[in-house]
Amino acid sequence: MANNLLAGKKGIIFGALDEKSIAWKVALRAREEGAEFTLTNAPVAMRLGQIKDLAAACNAQVIAADATQEADLENLFRQSMEILGGGIDFVLHAVGMSPNVRKKRPYTDLNYQFYNQTIDVSAMSLHKLLQTAYKLDALNEWGSVVALSYIAAQRTFPDYNDMADAKAMLESIARTFGYYYGTTKKVRINTISQSPTITTAGTGVKGFDRFFDYADKMSPLGNATAQACADYCVTLFSDLTRYVTMQNLFHDGGFSSMGMNPAVMEKPEP
Repeated sequence: MANNLLAGKKGIIFGALDEKSIAWKVALRAREEGAEFTLTNAPVAMRLGQIKDLAAACNAQVIAADATQEADLENLFRQSMEILGGGIDFVLHAVGMSPNVRKKRPYTDLNYQFYNQTIDVSAMSLHKLLQTAYKLDALNEWGSVVALSYIAAQRTFPDYNDMADAKAMLESIARTFGYYYGTTKKVRINTISQSPTITTAGTGVKGFDRFFDYADKMSPLGNATAQACADYCVTLFSDLTRYVTMQNLFHDGGFSSMGMNPAVMEKPEP
């Protein structure tokens, strides 16, 4: 159900790859709520995904940008402001990638070149995005930036590997830049720590299926879906959350507050 929560707002959505992507569902919900935006992803991801189909559904233009390259980010913001006719009200950062995870390198035997790539793509890209926008004065007052994170930033999930380090850094960047952007432009910056979600990226983590089931049993409300995450993102883009900033917000059905759920201990019937 649409409520025009984002009527008149203009944004940029990073990271939509295919219809399983959280960013894909955020784009559809933002459009439903009245927003206009541009879509962006790295050129290689655009070749592999179906972002053009999403653009057609949302009446949005696609701008290729490598989120680790400052020149690409500057071009993205400048083009987006020209296309949308003014400053930006919201940004979704849904960018993450680990070559070590893809190559199944254990945390005790990381390839450090891959590790640097993980940090650059999955965390430092947020800083580069925010610094670029800050220098260009691209974000409107009371704007909102949301980045997607995971509880492995606070707790140990061995198979999440070096992505856990990247998510911890991502959340720190959101807090620190949240101070600077808050005091200068009233822009708020938050991260969402989402439940394990069946996406193209998420299912690449070792043991994902078993952990997905475990988290679903552990959480009083069950795992939050990608669609529910999109709804949550919309509220954070809207004016209803103007004073929420520098927070890591758990959107996980209660998983993050649980110690043990008896349902997890129950043995299946023979």
